[in-house]
Amino acid sequence: MKKILITDPIEKSCIDILQSAQLSVDLKPGLKEEEIISVINDYNVLIVRSGTKVTKKIIDSSERLELIARAGAGVDNIDVDAATHRGIIVMNTPGGNTLSTAEHTMALLLSMCRNIPKANNELKQGIWDRKKYLGTELFGKKIGIIGLGKIGKEVAIRCKAFGMEVLGYDPILTQEASQKLGIKLLSIDEILENSDIITVHVPLSNETKNLIDRNSLKKCKDGVKIINCARGGIINEADLLEALNTGKVSAAALDVFEKEPPLFPNELISHPNVVVTPHIGASTKEAQEKVAIQIANQIIDYYKNGILIGAVNAYSLEKNITEEIKPFLELATTLGKFFSQISPENINTINIKYYGSLLGKFRETLTAAFLIGYLSKKITGTINYVNAQILAEETGIKITESIEGEHSTYKNLMSIRNNQSVNSTLISGTIFGLKEIRIVEINEFSMDIHPTKYMLLYENIDRPGMLAAVGNILAKYQINIAGLSLGRKRIGEKALTLMNLDSNLVPQIINEIKCIDGINNIMIIEI
Repeated sequence: MKKILITDPIEKSCIDILQSAQLSVDLKPGLKEEEIISVINDYNVLIVRSGTKVTKKIIDSSERLELIARAGAGVDNIDVDAATHRGIIVMNTPGGNTLSTAEHTMALLLSMCRNIPKANNELKQGIWDRKKYLGTELFGKKIGIIGLGKIGKEVAIRCKAFGMEVLGYDPILTQEASQKLGIKLLSIDEILENSDIITVHVPLSNETKNLIDRNSLKKCKDGVKIINCARGGIINEADLLEALNTGKVSAAALDVFEKEPPLFPNELISHPNVVVTPHIGASTKEAQEKVAIQIANQIIDYYKNGILIGAVNAYSLEKNITEEIKPFLELATTLGKFFSQISPENINTINIKYYGSLLGKFRETLTAAFLIGYLSKKITGTINYVNAQILAEETGIKITESIEGEHSTYKNLMSIRNNQSVNSTLISGTIFGLKEIRIVEINEFSMDIHPTKYMLLYENIDRPGMLAAVGNILAKYQINIAGLSLGRKRIGEKALTLMNLDSNLVPQIINEIKCIDGINNIMIIEI
C-alpha cells in the first residue's frame, strides 16, 4: 500500500478520496524541515500546500519518495530540480484558483471605484455623508488587462458583463482568439495610453518585474486606476506611491506585495486612495476544496490508472523516450526557444515538418518538446509534455505537422515555419553525430549554428569590415565571442550573422551596434 504524508492543513475531502482508493494517509501539519527529514523515508507521496518548503535536504533524505504533490497552482516552494534528479514526479493543480482570483479582482475593482472601504469605515463610526464619496461607473470605461491567461480571460468576461470596453495584451494570444472573447488586442504601450483602469495578470519573472513603474505610469492617462491580484513586484510600489501622491494614479487596489507580509508602517497601504487585502485572491472555500479534490484525484489517476496529470517534470519520466530520440527532444526544445525569439508576436499557426522515419515515429512527443521551448519564452507558468498542446490551443495557436521522407541533405531534420504573410519565419535543425544540436537554416540562409546560452543575431550588408565593427564594440565591453556562423546568398547583398557570446549584452551595447551602418534587425537570443 502506498503511504502518503500531508504536512499542511488540507480539506477533509482530500483525505477521504485518497483513503477510499486504499491509500494510507497521515496528516501531520506544521512539521519542520528536520521533522520531515526524520520520517519522509516511510512515505511514497508528500502532499503540501504553500506552508511547507520541500528542500533538497528533504528530497535527498528519502529512498522511497515517488511523488510530491502541491495542492495549489505554484511549485515555488518545491525544489523541482532536485526532485527531477532523483526521478520524483512533482505535480500541482493549475487552474484551481482561477475563478476565485478573477472574482477577487472584480471585488477590488468595484471597491476601488465606489469607495466602499472608506464609506464602510465612516458609517461604522456613525458618520453619514452621502456626498463625500463620489464613485466611478464601470460601464463604458476602458479596462486594460495585461496577461490573458486563464485568470485574465475570466476577468475579461466579467468586465464585458459590466459593459466595459476590454483592451488586452498578451505576447502569445492570437487576434482570432482575442476577438472570440471580445477583447481588443493591443501592445503594452497602447494599453497604458488608452486604459481608464489597468489590471495585471502575469506571473512574476525577470521580464515582468517592475512592469508597471515610473516610466510606464507616465504613459498612462491622468487619473488612471491600477489593480494587482497577480504577484507582488510586477508593480513598483515606490513608483506607484509617487504617482498616487501626484494624482497621476487616482486609485489603486492591491492584493499582493513585493514583501509579504509587508513592513509596517507602510505609506502605500495606508494611502487613502488605496484598497488592500492580504493576498487572499485564492482564499475561498470553493477554491480550497477544489484543489484538495483535484490533487487527490490526480494521485489516484497516477497510481491506479497510470495517467499522469498536472506533472511539472514529466519529461524526465516519459516511458516511451528512447536513448535514440533523446537528443532530438533537446533539439526540438531548443528550436522552440530560438523560434519564439525570432518570430513575430501573436502568430496563429506554426507548421512543423519532420524529415526521416525516426522523427516521424516520435512526432507527437517532438511537437510537445518544441512547444515547451516555444511557450517557455512566452509564459512563465508550468509547461510540460502533459499541458503544452493544451496551452498552445488556449492561446489560439494551431500546430500543423507533416511527415516527409528523408531530406536531400540530412537524414533527420525538423523544419518550423509560421504562416505570416509578412515576416514569415523559418528555422531548421538536426543532430550531428550522436547528440550535437545544430541549427542549419534560418529563413533563406544556410547556417551552421551550435546553440549556446547567449547569442547575437543580426542582418547585415555583405561587405568588408562589418564583422570587425561589431567585434570592436564587443571587445570594448569585454564580451568574448565563443563562436560564429555566417550565411549569405550573393556577394554584396543581405547576409545573416550569428555570434555565440560568453555573456549577455546590456542595452547600451545593443544600441551601439544598431548605429553601425548596414546592420539591421538585431536580436539577442537566450537558450
